[in-house]
Amino acid sequence: MRDTNFLIENNAKSIWHPMAHPAEMRAHPPRIIMKGEGVHVTDVSGRTLLDAVGGLWNVNLGYSCDPIKKAIADQLDALPYYSGFRGTSNGPSIELAYELTEWFKPEAMVRAFFTSGGSDSVESALRLARQYWKIKGQSDRTKFLALKKGYHGTHFGGASVNGNANFRRNCEPLLPGVFHIPAPWTYRNPFNETDPARLAQLCAAAMEDEIAFQGADTIAAFIMEPVLGAGGVIVPPDNFMKLVREICDRHGILMISDEVVTGFGRTGAWSGARLFGVEPDMMTIAKAITSGYFPLGATLINDKIAETFESDQTTFGSIGHGYTYSGHPVGCAAGIAALAETKRLKLDENAVARGKELGQALEQLKARHAVVGDVRYKGLMAGIELVSDRDSKKAADKKTMAAVADGAYEAGVMLRVSGNNLILSPPLILTSADVAKIAEGIDAGLEAVK
Repeated sequence: MRDTNFLIENNAKSIWHPMAHPAEMRAHPPRIIMKGEGVHVTDVSGRTLLDAVGGLWNVNLGYSCDPIKKAIADQLDALPYYSGFRGTSNGPSIELAYELTEWFKPEAMVRAFFTSGGSDSVESALRLARQYWKIKGQSDRTKFLALKKGYHGTHFGGASVNGNANFRRNCEPLLPGVFHIPAPWTYRNPFNETDPARLAQLCAAAMEDEIAFQGADTIAAFIMEPVLGAGGVIVPPDNFMKLVREICDRHGILMISDEVVTGFGRTGAWSGARLFGVEPDMMTIAKAITSGYFPLGATLINDKIAETFESDQTTFGSIGHGYTYSGHPVGCAAGIAALAETKRLKLDENAVARGKELGQALEQLKARHAVVGDVRYKGLMAGIELVSDRDSKKAADKKTMAAVADGAYEAGVMLRVSGNNLILSPPLILTSADVAKIAEGIDAGLEAVK
């Protein structure tokens, strides 16, 4: 690698960064991260920070998981790549697919379709949903329902079911036939309802109304994150996911649980669907499947869908979809090792324990700082919504958000800003001392804008 001076001089000049304005990145070059160890990262200047972002929701096992690194190295020596398209396969993909169906047996998943990441997994689920209904002879079922504030990736299908204009406006028009219902968000919702159970009923009623308007026989699937991540860590009422599962069943609509963030323990359960007691028809996974060490994802499929495809006698059952890196042997080897470590370390249990401590710390910060309008958390995913005025709930501006993040950075904690939310998704190997450090860093950032 070239020297530090070269990296600093060329930062943001030859690269466009995701989810950022190129001009802003050139004017204010991004942090250059050079090293990771445990739950910490070190930047180009040698400053070490506790990574409260976990890479991007995905480094559940931290940056020093030797079993994953060894699995990758060993697989590179044995077979660095081979196609998983019709006619060929590889050992690690077969083994990982088996492990995933065993892992998610309580959600009734029986097949895995490998992808390169979360956006690919969502795209695959949407395509398979439409194809399923063609096989069933109900080709009018092409529409999708989703939640406002939901996030489902960056492909045209995923962007279409996204419920946030920030991820839609600049590339519209998107996929036709996608309709959104209000998210069960107690802090901000069109019903001005603060009671969680009542809000869940109101949002479910809105979904029923939209289905009646569109016609149930035109809707292929409903997709949701069990806990909405990029939208600000919106934790639905406990009864909401079951309500929408019942609605989907009543109208014959497939249910897709987007577990790209919530899968593998982040909520305190191995999936968000399991947390809320729901068996979806499909699940999308990625991120923590390799703890971020290799790009990999999968769309998981239940028996109803699998049987429909596998018993088809027409051309509609043939899957004309896939990726060059579907079932990549190195990625699958990384996934096998990551799952073994995730289970051995009982990361779901640690997410519950540390999540309770983090929630308590965030409530204390809210009590101390008027700029904190709301805090939301489940397991080790949390959102801190900043406002300029608590009564009106006016969102804090971009300058304030940057100042808080910079203040925390100076105090040794890496945060992520999303709109007027601070997003926390630290590695699931977090300790109590790490939780305290995160709280101290956020406190320092909030003090900077008093």
